[in-house]
Order: sequence, then C-alpha cells, then structure tokens
Amino acid sequence: MIRGLLGKKLGMTQIFDQDGNLIPVTVIEAGPCYVLSLINSPHLKVKLGYKTVKESRLRKPELGFFKKVGVNPLRIIKEFESTDNKDYKVGQEIKLDIFKSGDFVNITGITIGKGFQGGVKRWNWAGGPGSHGSMQHRQVGSIGSTTDPGRTLVGHHMPGHMGAEKNTVENLRVMQVDTENGVLLVKGAVPGHKNCYLTINRSHKRVYQSLEVKKAVHAVKRNPMKVSKAKAIGKAK
Repeated sequence: MIRGLLGKKLGMTQIFDQDGNLIPVTVIEAGPCYVLSLINSPHLKVKLGYKTVKESRLRKPELGFFKKVGVNPLRIIKEFESTDNKDYKVGQEIKLDIFKSGDFVNITGITIGKGFQGGVKRWNWAGGPGSHGSMQHRQVGSIGSTTDPGRTLVGHHMPGHMGAEKNTVENLRVMQVDTENGVLLVKGAVPGHKNCYLTINRSHKRVYQSLEVKKAVHAVKRNPMKVSKAKAIGKAK
C-alpha cells in the first residue's frame, strides 16, 4: 500500500469529540491523485500527480509524458513509498480512503512568507534596553570579532528573509475522513497558507490508535511530608 498522498490546505475549523472536548483541526483536500509510474528498484515507490493544469502551462516534453501515460496534465508530481506495487497500475486514481480515523501522519508544506524581518522578530532576540538613553532598542549590535578570526562567522543570526521555507509537522492525528467530499480533518495546524499544496505521509514513529481509546489518568504522587506540613498550616486541599 502507498504511504502518502498529495493535497491542498483549505483552512482550519473546530470539531467536538465524543466527550464534548473542542478540537482544532485543519481541513485538507486530499486527492484524487493519479499514478504516473511505478518504481520497483532499489525501493518500492509510486509516482503520483495531483491537480490538473492547462496544457499551455507545460513544456512539450512534459506534455508528451502525460499523453504517453494517458493522464490529463497535472500540476504537482511527487514520489511516495509503497509496501507493495502489485495493486497499482499507471493511470489509476488514488483517493484518500487509504487513511482512516486514528492514523498518524506527517505533513509537509511551505510556511507562510513574512518578508524581510529584523533579528528581534526573526530570531527572538531580547533587544536592547528600553530607556530613552539607549540607542540599541532593536538594532543588530556587534556581529564580528576583534583579531581572530577577524570576520563575521558563517551562520550568524542576522536580519533577513523570513518564512517561505519547507517545513514538516510530524505525528498529526487524523480525526475524520470524508471520502465523499475528499476531505481530511487533521488535529492541529499544518505549514502554509490557505490553498497551499501539502504532502501527506503516514508516520513511521506512531501507529494507528482508535479514537475511542482514552488516555489513562494517573494519580499524582505527593510527598507525604509536604502534605502533612500543608495540613498543619491549613493549606491542604
């Protein structure tokens, strides 16, 4: 089975679980994707395409590839790991029914761009003194050394372009799978703005866990000496 899909972020909303707890979720349009090729060596992989695009936006070699495969031109192409390619064939449509509620997924996207930002916002600098006499409120300050090595070190935190970077959030839990509308509800936030494209991969670290399973509540252990002292002064609950 293939381990991932391509999708698009639609936004965020809230749902309630069986116990009435409010859960923030991200709404993702996952699939349908189309199989473009099957890779069997050295590792089993499936190349998927997502979101149709006009033929005029493709180069002739790209357009010829899609015509050879027999699939309409697609915007996004990505390879995904697979456990077995026997159930797939070129041109086949893959929907989000490969996921189910309780699965854990890793979602990769491009973070929201913030433009050119200073070091206080970009790197969480503390900043200089806030009094009127200070002239170093949010400025960079010293960036080099004296005689050795006599230059600014590589990787020094400086103002610059912030955001618009590839980022992955791991172990997000699938709360609902709407196969009719092709929508996936994932607990928590994912990288990117609305309508950005995402890569959804099944997590390697955490396995399926039913949503009906509740966490065990462990009793908090207290130091008996501290409890007795609190009782002595009338502060114990």
